[in-house]
Amino acid sequence: MLLPNAKPVKLTDNVTIHAPLSRQGHGPGIIIIRDDTPTSQRNERSTLDPEPLQKWAEESYTVVQVTVSSDHPAVKEDLHRAIDALSGHDNCDKETGYGGISVYSPSFVADIVDEIDKYDEIKAIVSYGRLTRTPNKPFLYHLPEQGTKEKSESGVIYRYPEVVSASFIIPSHKDFNASSAAVAHTRCLSFLKKELDGPWFDLEEIWDEHTKYEFDERSVENTMSTMVQEPYVNHIPTMTGGIGREKLTSFYANHFIFSNPEDTKLELVSRTIGIDRVVDEFVFCLTHDKPVDWLIPGIPPTGKELRIPFMAVVNIRGDRLYHEHITWDQLTVLFQLGLMPEYLPIPYDLPNRPDSQAGRTLEYRVPGAGAQTADKMVDESSVASNEMFCYAVRERSV
Repeated sequence: MLLPNAKPVKLTDNVTIHAPLSRQGHGPGIIIIRDDTPTSQRNERSTLDPEPLQKWAEESYTVVQVTVSSDHPAVKEDLHRAIDALSGHDNCDKETGYGGISVYSPSFVADIVDEIDKYDEIKAIVSYGRLTRTPNKPFLYHLPEQGTKEKSESGVIYRYPEVVSASFIIPSHKDFNASSAAVAHTRCLSFLKKELDGPWFDLEEIWDEHTKYEFDERSVENTMSTMVQEPYVNHIPTMTGGIGREKLTSFYANHFIFSNPEDTKLELVSRTIGIDRVVDEFVFCLTHDKPVDWLIPGIPPTGKELRIPFMAVVNIRGDRLYHEHITWDQLTVLFQLGLMPEYLPIPYDLPNRPDSQAGRTLEYRVPGAGAQTADKMVDESSVASNEMFCYAVRERSV
């Protein structure tokens, strides 16, 4: 399956349009107003997070970007060009209006609210920083300041005390904050999808399609076709996975899809679906009859059956996956493989306790369990709670 290949098209020196980069290929219109990041403010760290023009196109919006600067602060004519460009674009869904305005440079567009109010097609406004007056249309503010969420009849204000400036959302800016940007983007989606009536996707279906290609069909090509241009997978306990399309494709081909034993299966325990995420609790089941280096690197096959409680947080951008954050209890894996002793020596002095006598050592009982951890995820009453509270140090001859 081929990836969407639409490219940005420059309409004027200051106006660029981008068709949707989803597999669906169409969606509501959105206008971005931003300045170029000056060289002195450039982010020296690389990130997979794309600039807003591409990111919103991947969300399946038809996007027009208006670039402003101190030399070109007026947006009246450019805003009109943006509206015309959306109205004439074959991939722009126009039934609910051309929708959203995202303002990334409020200091350059002092009169933007007055201009927006002239267009009935524009249904909502998002701004990273305060505008000169409160919009009459539904609005969403993201502010780099102390405080909590504030809500009124016409708008919502989110505050981000952890960020340095309103440029925290721009990947190319030195003030970019990946975690805050991700949270802000999800909040934007919740707001804009409601105001623009979409685009809507069946996230559960998209995730199930991806896992079908991984575990049932075992196709690297089809698995990668369900993901955005530059995705990543992060298996947190073992720090395995792939960052970017090239490395992730190699990881799937050489360390994951064909490394899983034939009897591998996933038993779903719960599923939570958000505006752009699927969160699964599941039990990962397999027989360790071959090396599984992404899960237990360096350990030869033991022949043991494993039932491991897993958690997956899957971010979906438009109708394709952006990333997977996968975590599990590695301690229970080692217990089930018979590679973790019940007791281990304490490698430090204990306060208010005499040193061990010669030929004897103090040991602690390792606070972990085997397949009971998976049982307790599935059925909370299957294993008694709090039995580890009784674990104690013991003294043993050496």
